[in-house]
Amino acid sequence: MPMKKRNEHPPRFFLKFFRWYCHPRMQDYIEGDLMEVYALRRKTLGKRKADLKFIIDVLLLFRPGIIRPPKKHQNLNPYGMYKSYFKIGWRNLAKNKAYSLINVAGLALSMACGIFIFLLVKHNLSFDNFHQNPDRIYRVVTELHRDVIAYRSSVPSPLGEFFRNDYTYGEKIARVFTGRDALITLRKGNELVKFNEPEGLAFSEATFFDIFNFPLLQGNKATALTAPHTAILTERMAQKFFGNENPMGETFWLDNKLPFTVTGVLKNLPSNTDFKTEIFVSYPSLKSYDPWLASDKEGWNGIRDGMKCYVLLQPQASIAKVEEVMSAYVKIYRPTSKNVHHYKLQPLADVHFNPQYGGPMGKRNLWILSVIGLFLIVTACVNFINLATAQALKRSKEVGVRKVLGGVKRQLFWQFIFETGMITFAGVSVAALVAYITFPYVDGSFKTQMTMDLFSDGSLFLFVLALGIIVTFLAGYYPGLVLAGFQPVAALKGRLSQQNVGGFNTRRTLIVTQFAISQVLIIGMIVIMNQIRFARHADLGFDKEAIVMVPVGSDSTGTLADALKNEISRMPGVEKVSLCFAAPSSNEDWGNSIRFNNSPEEVNFRTSIKSADADYVSTFDLDLVAGRNLLPSDTVREMIVNEAMVRKLNLASPEEAIGQTISANGGEMRAPIVGVVRDFHDKSFHEEISPILITTYRNEYMNYAVKLNLAQAKSVLTSIEKSWSQLHPDQMFQYEFLDDSIARFYEAEETTLKLIQIFSFIAIFIGCLGLYGLVSFMVAQKIKEIGIRKVLGGTATHIAWIFGKEFVRLIVIAFLLAAPVGWWMMHHWLQDFKFKIQINAWTFVWAIGCSLLVALFTVSYQVVKTALTNPVKSLRSE
Repeated sequence: MPMKKRNEHPPRFFLKFFRWYCHPRMQDYIEGDLMEVYALRRKTLGKRKADLKFIIDVLLLFRPGIIRPPKKHQNLNPYGMYKSYFKIGWRNLAKNKAYSLINVAGLALSMACGIFIFLLVKHNLSFDNFHQNPDRIYRVVTELHRDVIAYRSSVPSPLGEFFRNDYTYGEKIARVFTGRDALITLRKGNELVKFNEPEGLAFSEATFFDIFNFPLLQGNKATALTAPHTAILTERMAQKFFGNENPMGETFWLDNKLPFTVTGVLKNLPSNTDFKTEIFVSYPSLKSYDPWLASDKEGWNGIRDGMKCYVLLQPQASIAKVEEVMSAYVKIYRPTSKNVHHYKLQPLADVHFNPQYGGPMGKRNLWILSVIGLFLIVTACVNFINLATAQALKRSKEVGVRKVLGGVKRQLFWQFIFETGMITFAGVSVAALVAYITFPYVDGSFKTQMTMDLFSDGSLFLFVLALGIIVTFLAGYYPGLVLAGFQPVAALKGRLSQQNVGGFNTRRTLIVTQFAISQVLIIGMIVIMNQIRFARHADLGFDKEAIVMVPVGSDSTGTLADALKNEISRMPGVEKVSLCFAAPSSNEDWGNSIRFNNSPEEVNFRTSIKSADADYVSTFDLDLVAGRNLLPSDTVREMIVNEAMVRKLNLASPEEAIGQTISANGGEMRAPIVGVVRDFHDKSFHEEISPILITTYRNEYMNYAVKLNLAQAKSVLTSIEKSWSQLHPDQMFQYEFLDDSIARFYEAEETTLKLIQIFSFIAIFIGCLGLYGLVSFMVAQKIKEIGIRKVLGGTATHIAWIFGKEFVRLIVIAFLLAAPVGWWMMHHWLQDFKFKIQINAWTFVWAIGCSLLVALFTVSYQVVKTALTNPVKSLRSE
């Protein structure tokens, strides 16, 4: 390679001075640019002028903030550079208002969602973590092994007392039985004040307050619940019952039968606990409330919902050893039962998150929410990167001038990061304001009872701060590298192209990512909506429309119940009435083991008993497939079973079941089968249909099922309330439409659907913001090309298709990526249902159709406006 001539170099003295003065790390960034600019000037201006300008360039490098001078020259203002960054950044943002507004709006929406998701995850992770020694607190649960394994959070009532007396593994043991929908009455002179408490009250051993950190404001926790008929109330409940009076020593009644004297007042329970009951009464009182449940002998024969046992283990106790010794109780007290119990210890930290044992929030749902929040933030960052790289060409000459004047790559990079930080700070501020304003609505809609205080909640403040920093670097890193990497000569001469600012391929990739995320959310929303619609409108096997369930009343005798039934049946607007234990589909479940055809052994499956009168089949329009209906009776004389029972009994047909004998409830209920009904869903679609028997067992008639004419529903309910209250003046009249109670089976899915809908719309909206900004930039870049095409005969349709085909192609590619991911996610979500929809092709057609429609509306205004513009205007400057 030939040597360059001496006179082709700039003045050697100033070149050596530059190398001596410049920081070594910056020489590679600056010297190459200086030499390139010098060569360009020498060709155009000549050597003398090029040498003079080179000297001026070197002298300009001595200004503060460009390079680091020797220590003897160092006397800089550390804030000067950042002040300069702020001024330049503010001018650029103010100059490009649309660009700034789109980015701030996108970041604000995504970060507001991030704040809500953080609060929701934080709230759920904090459940019952405030107790002392939470790692040693366990709940005893039961696995029921029959033909299938069932999981119950309850245990036989004597288990806790026997374990306390037989072993020393438990430092403290507490039994708690919670009864829901308690009727609480107070007698103030001749007035009877009634309260219905949906969360009920808890019969609790005194050791409960040794295990759990629920402090008493009044009373002694060691003695407050030792005597029968004593009670502890929370502050809120004491205020509700007794107003501003001192509640200590006051008396209230449960179901107008059992009196309780207040011996303690609890501090209000925090919102982040799964204990919702605010009335605690002494456990010895259970003998008066339910003798069977309180019996240490009879209690082994079954499990009642609401009976819980909590254990504070000794520090060195082995969980495996405790579960092993508890298995002995099964052999001693349930040796012949086909319903084999396995007692397990469930950690307190698992109670809130384990759906098998009734946990309200699975950890999988929290992970899904967290991933969705991340998706939204990534979508907003993609927007920013797209628009920033698209805008980069407009700033190329600014970058070229700054580099010629000594700006180095690192400085330009941090300049852009600082500008990104300004946009992010604005986005965080708007997000915090949006979150604060909408928080009460969100908290009320999802019934979470969360709190939000940005400045007093340290974890929330750190999250918002970290979110702002991460988003700044995530959104600003790549555009900063692109801008800082411009070659000054090419920038000043306008030779930069789209390839120099990341190219269309980069932006295509980002748009595909953005729309793929949106389409995954749309697929999830469609599947959840279809599954909920299927559960609500599918044939349940019985009529649930216009049926209202009215409690019989705790003091009712058979005569009163029949009299009221007859009176209700004569009311105008009442079509049918039945006395029953519960509706065909209900959370109220009477599980039992049966014997078939005089067999000495029980069957190995669980049966659900529906005690009901002879009008039950016609009221709920159950379909008899064999045999006949029950005859009116006050005792168990006949039984009807469902098809699931026939299959479980291995009978060839429903007709074969007619005349066979079933013995249930420990032999107390024994009768022949006289009819078989078509299967109906007795629980939610999450569960299989149970084997069911229906029989006339008056002792368990808990409700009136009233079939109404909806046109007269209001007047009928008023009449029923009047008649009911006359018979039960000391009780509260309540009713519930059957379809409303069935809808509660899917509350968790409804909540998930709400969240998915909100996040899907936000993701789509953020994508639309970015798409609108990008198409505006593309239109500006191609304005003269469009003018030439129109002059040469191009039609408006042809011009619009130039832009449209690009976005259609990208959306189709995004769909090809999103479809398998969405299918996989929703396929696993549907596994929680025993009866579920199939994910068909229409789900994906709707997803891509929505994306195309949204993209069409987003780009159509700018594209159509450009296509219809007079080409003279766009070509006038040529």
